Amino acid sequence: MVQPARPPQRGRPSPDRYCARPTSRRHDLAEDPALTRKNGRLLDQLRPITFTRAFTDQIPGSVLAECGRTRVLCTVSVQEQVPPWMYKKQPGGWLTAEYSMLPSAGQPRKPREGRTGRPLDGRTQEIQRMVGRALRCALDLAVLPEVTLWVDCDVLSADGGTRTTAINGSIVALYDALLWMEEQRQLRTWPLRGLVGATSVGLVDDQIVADLDFGEDSTADVDLNIVCAADGRIVEVQGAAERRPFAIDQFQAMLAMGQAGCAQIVAAQKQILGL
Repeated sequence: MVQPARPPQRGRPSPDRYCARPTSRRHDLAEDPALTRKNGRLLDQLRPITFTRAFTDQIPGSVLAECGRTRVLCTVSVQEQVPPWMYKKQPGGWLTAEYSMLPSAGQPRKPREGRTGRPLDGRTQEIQRMVGRALRCALDLAVLPEVTLWVDCDVLSADGGTRTTAINGSIVALYDALLWMEEQRQLRTWPLRGLVGATSVGLVDDQIVADLDFGEDSTADVDLNIVCAADGRIVEVQGAAERRPFAIDQFQAMLAMGQAGCAQIVAAQKQILGL
């Protein structure tokens, strides 16, 4: 990944909000019913994406990420110790992620995890591990001091794409947390290799579509989540067929659409960060 240039300011940003409205490149085809979806978007069109930096004021990195009606609060805290398995055995720091949905984020109400003594459900564990992997891929852990960066993703409102929105907001929050660490003179060198973007792509009614909302996700024959580095290289592809197998050419087309979507998201991240 190419190391992004840092903006001239240091430390935590003042509250700042940026909304990107990604559009399809096929405006001339927008009137063709075969190339539009039930929600009115074109096949490759993402929902509006908004990043609000410094959303809360007690954490080094705090970003409200919005993708359509999906809203995720992404924060990054700095803990001045590393996990026991890493202490005095491996140089540098660590990053780990946690993910949770508020009970009222969707319908029906989801019981609050941890209140009933039950362990985290499989979906929650899967998503927080995916967020952690994506961000660690963007970070040179070896040059960090002995700290653990805790990434917390709390879903306020869910309408599909919560895991990808969590990744997209968390990388912006991580950037701000690193700026704060630099201001505190905790960094020897800039550790962020580059940004990452994530989006979903699916096969709905035999059409390949980008950035599925809940209605599309619940009826999709195939649902892929794609994470890419800023230069287009793939970080992770996660997905499966729901009802029937899909062809390799469909997979390649979905992958290409996902990479194009990730590029739009990284452009929005750069805009809000002033890169």
